[in-house]
Amino acid sequence: MTEYLAVDGGTIAYEVTGSGPLVVLAHGMGDHRAAYRAVIPRLVAAGYRVAAVDLRGCGESSTDWPDWSRTAIAGDLLAVIRHLGGPAVLVGHSISGGAATIAAAREPSLVTAVIELAPFTRKQSVGLGDLRSKRLRRGMTRLLGATVLGSVPLWRSYLDVAYPGVRPADFAERLDRVEAVLREPGRMKALQGMGRTTPADAGAQLAAVRCPVLVVMGTDDPDWADPHAEGSAIVEELPAGLGRLEMIEGAGHYPHDQYPDQVVSLTLSFLRTDAARA
Repeated sequence: MTEYLAVDGGTIAYEVTGSGPLVVLAHGMGDHRAAYRAVIPRLVAAGYRVAAVDLRGCGESSTDWPDWSRTAIAGDLLAVIRHLGGPAVLVGHSISGGAATIAAAREPSLVTAVIELAPFTRKQSVGLGDLRSKRLRRGMTRLLGATVLGSVPLWRSYLDVAYPGVRPADFAERLDRVEAVLREPGRMKALQGMGRTTPADAGAQLAAVRCPVLVVMGTDDPDWADPHAEGSAIVEELPAGLGRLEMIEGAGHYPHDQYPDQVVSLTLSFLRTDAARA
């Protein structure tokens, strides 16, 4: 059942399932909380209370916001954690990976661990050598086209590239649902607003994080020429010993939707070991 939290600037929608320690799930841009539909029941079965959040402008959250930055998203996520009686483990995908970093650095008492899935957490640069990657070129042209032109078909085409190989059984229905939500008033504006932001605010906070961080990347993610190198760079900018990188072979930009069992297994192992020791 959808619940709503009023924060400065608008209303954030979320849904809570299960009981136990709190895990908060935040999706990427152009999406909604159903991105975690395969992950939620697995985490609940493992004994967690799971809150899946619609980012500002997305899903069932309100659409009229002055700021689409990771810093602003971090504030929303911290408000949800505070409202639900945190602390919490914070899971962020793509743009929300950067937001989770900022949230953990800003309020360490509210965030016990961070899991970043295919995160944009550092300032990005693309060199001529990177453009030799056909996978990167295919993803980048569709991603830029969707954000610059506000094109729903180009975003759908990007998702087709971002899910290489294995796809969930309901993939066609998932694309239809994403498209339907993006055609609602204000939703594409949110995607475009997030697409114009820079991860520099998140990168500036990496050294200030004090909790364990798990970074999960797919080997075939079309958003980077070398996903392993990007994940390693994030870990290296964290304080020594806090970060760990895991790669999922064959996954694209949505490892939690392509390989939910592997993502949940990595998550539970991380929470039993790294996060528990902290």
